[in-house]
Amino acid sequence: MRLVGAHAAVRRIWTVELRPRAGGPSLVCRHCTVRTPPVTATSARSAALEHLACHARADVLPGYLRTCQCRERGCLWHPRHRGCAGPVLLALTRDRSGRTWRLADACAACVAATSHTAAVPDTLLGHRQPRPSGRLPTPSPSRPTLGSAERLRVREMLTYLAAALPRFTSPAARLLALQCALRVNTLGHVRLPSGLLRGMRLYGRPELWQELAHTNWLQLPDLKSAPVQVRLLDEAVLDQAPGGRARRRAAHWALRPVPLLLPRTAPPAVRLTALVLAAHTSAQVHHHAEMDVLAHLSGHSPHQTAELLDRLTTTRALTAWHHHRDTDEVLWQLPHERPPTHSAVHPRQHHVHRP
Repeated sequence: MRLVGAHAAVRRIWTVELRPRAGGPSLVCRHCTVRTPPVTATSARSAALEHLACHARADVLPGYLRTCQCRERGCLWHPRHRGCAGPVLLALTRDRSGRTWRLADACAACVAATSHTAAVPDTLLGHRQPRPSGRLPTPSPSRPTLGSAERLRVREMLTYLAAALPRFTSPAARLLALQCALRVNTLGHVRLPSGLLRGMRLYGRPELWQELAHTNWLQLPDLKSAPVQVRLLDEAVLDQAPGGRARRRAAHWALRPVPLLLPRTAPPAVRLTALVLAAHTSAQVHHHAEMDVLAHLSGHSPHQTAELLDRLTTTRALTAWHHHRDTDEVLWQLPHERPPTHSAVHPRQHHVHRP
C-alpha cells in the first residue's frame, strides 16, 4: 500500500545578498548566521554562488521529497504560465543588479518562465567541503549512453553560463567562455593554444577578453604570450565533476558539434545557435526544445533565435524547423534523417518557417 502525502514539503530556498561596505562587498545569507569577511569586487559574485552551492550540498534531499518551491509560494517568481511540469531542478536566479542571488528547487516549467534564471547542473555543485554545517552528499554517477556524455556536459555548461554571464554577452565571448570553463583546472588556470583560437576564428580579438574581464568572469590575460594563459575568477566552475579529461573531450566536441557541423567561416552567432541545438539533439527522430530555452542559452531574443534558425536551414545544417507557439516548443529535422510519416516538421518543405 502506498501512502500519499506522508511527507511534508521541505523548504529548499537559499538567498544571499551582496551589500556594499567600506572595505568591500559583504555577503549576507538569509538562511544562516555565517558572517563572511568583505570580499573583493572581482570575487563577490563567485563567493555568492559558492555559498549557495554549499547550502545545496549540505542540505541534500532525495529526489522524491523535492518539490517546486515556486509553486509552494503561489508562483510569484514569474508571469502566469500553463502550470508546473517537468522534473524538479535547482534554479539559480539573480536580480537585475546582480546583488541578490537565489538558489531554489523549481520544476522545469517554472525555471523556463522565470527571468534571469537557469537550471544549475549537479555537476557544478563540486566537491568542496561546505562552509555551512552539514554533510557533503556523494554525487550520483551519471550513466550517459555512448556518445552522449560530451553533449550533456556542454549543455550543462551552456546552462550555467547563461546565468553566470550578462545577457548582453556576445556569442563569440560565450564560445570563448565555454572553452575556458571546460578546460579550467582546479586552480582556475586555463591554457589555450594559438591554434585552438585560430581554429575558432577568435585569435587576435582582444575585445572578447576585455568583454569577459569587464564582467569579472576572468582576469585579462597577456595576449602576446603563446599559449594564452588565463585565470578564471568564477570559482563556481573550478570543482566540476567529472574530471578534466572528460571535460576536455566535451570542449573538443563543442568545436565540432556533431551532427550540426558548420564551416569555420560561419559567424559566431550562427555557430553558437548550432551548438545549442546540437547539445539538445538526441538519438531519436524528433528533436525539440522550448524556444525560451534556446534563446536563453544563446543570449538572444526569441525573434533573433528564429532568424538564426532560418540561417541554419539556408546553409542546410537543418532541413526544417517549426515553432509551436501554443507550447513554445521548437522542433527541427537534420538533413540525414528521414522524417516520420506524421512529422510535426513538414517533410515536403526544405524549410519550414515559423508561423
